[in-house]
Amino acid sequence: MLRSVLILALPLALGAQQLPEGPGRAETEKICRGCHELARSISPRQDRAGWLVTFNKMTAFGMKATEQEFNASLDYLAKQFPAEDVPKVNVNTATAIQLESALSLRRSQAAAVLAYRKANGNFSSIEDLKKVPGIEAEKIEARKDRITFQ
Repeated sequence: MLRSVLILALPLALGAQQLPEGPGRAETEKICRGCHELARSISPRQDRAGWLVTFNKMTAFGMKATEQEFNASLDYLAKQFPAEDVPKVNVNTATAIQLESALSLRRSQAAAVLAYRKANGNFSSIEDLKKVPGIEAEKIEARKDRITFQ
């Protein structure tokens, strides 16, 4: 049975480098390269359950993978790019891509943060960040441990 999979497209400092060796690497490359560059695919840092949620959310985008490819890629990403490796993002200096990656924001939301920051100055608290139009307060609250203001 085929499962539709699209891995969240966000950047990572790996740039043009290859993925680390390990079981599931080939499957991950196959799944990701169909739609975007690898660096954007692997940037979120999540545990296996988080990667599974991402995979299931992205299923609607239409990329195909067999059940074996799906599971091999899921295991690979959970091992190679685990949640504990998530760096904090300074919302006062971050680019849109960094905000998308670190806070799992949509492009439009990241752009809204940048526009708000430009118009109103730096953020000093989570409450300031929640004032950005179009930002889901629950999403920001859930990722507050990933945010810094300095």
